[in-house]
Amino acid sequence: MPEIDPVKIGVMWQKMETMEREVSELRDDVKTLLELANKSKGGLWAGMAIVSAISSFVGFIIHYFTSK
Repeated sequence: MPEIDPVKIGVMWQKMETMEREVSELRDDVKTLLELANKSKGGLWAGMAIVSAISSFVGFIIHYFTSK
């Protein structure tokens, strides 16, 4: 049975702690990106509604003046 090297165990322990910290930071970054994507999606639909309303109004005015 091989001997357990405490130095190697300590190195692996430190690497695991570092990876856990990095994964936690990545999780926070992904949450931030998801919130930003959800905000931009709402802005996109609001912009589409405004442009659609304006273009409908302009189309109505053009049709009104050109159909006579």
